[in-house]
Amino acid sequence: MAVLPPGTILQLMYLDERLRRLPPGRFIEIGPGSGEITQVLLRRGWTGCSYDLEPRTIRRLQERFAAEVSEHRFSAVNQDFLSTDEESKADLVISCMVMEHLEDPMQSQFLRVAERVLKPSGLMIGLVPGSPAHWGIEDDIAGHCRRYTRSSIEALAAANQWSLQHLAGLTFPVSNLLLPISNFLVKRSESSKLGMSQLERTKESGRRQVKFKTHFPSVLGMVLNRSTMLPAHLIQKRFSRSEKALVLYFEAKPRSGARNG
Repeated sequence: MAVLPPGTILQLMYLDERLRRLPPGRFIEIGPGSGEITQVLLRRGWTGCSYDLEPRTIRRLQERFAAEVSEHRFSAVNQDFLSTDEESKADLVISCMVMEHLEDPMQSQFLRVAERVLKPSGLMIGLVPGSPAHWGIEDDIAGHCRRYTRSSIEALAAANQWSLQHLAGLTFPVSNLLLPISNFLVKRSESSKLGMSQLERTKESGRRQVKFKTHFPSVLGMVLNRSTMLPAHLIQKRFSRSEKALVLYFEAKPRSGARNG
């Protein structure tokens, strides 16, 4: 089992806690990366599909979830979600570190497509980078267009006729304390990506390999796991309204669905 970064563990712990409130259904995931959120959903009994632009990401997902693919519980789709002709409605649309890659008009298009593929009672969950004051090398190499604030998420939802159901800052203060080390490791390992186009950087962002940043020696699993991170999880919940949180988690419904749900 891969050893995950502390910030990723904290995000997954929070997501898993929120998913307990929802009965399993069908999901559509955009930008699955290595499949950590996919795994959380499948373990909780959900079925669905994940969209990604990068063929190598799709192949790795198909390998990782070969059993679920063979059982027709999961499929990995090498396609731009914005151009999907998906007809099967979903109970959940979920994206992690995706919307920040989209130019302003494409954010609205993303929300329109999400609304189209959701059932009337469906929910969208999004995780995006927070705190513009902490913009750094990682945002540049990953092809980000922005970092978000609570107010910018609220404004984006309102402008596109979505109703925010829940909004929380995550990973504070752990990720903030580790940020200088993170920036050093990213600059040392990935500065060459600054010469890529934004689309290329976006594609690469889901499968990064930076030692002690995105992957760790297996021995560190003794200290980087859900049990040892529980105190940090409780702390992140305590400070969920902090404007310094480096990750923002939101749940939203289209206003028509929010009235019907």
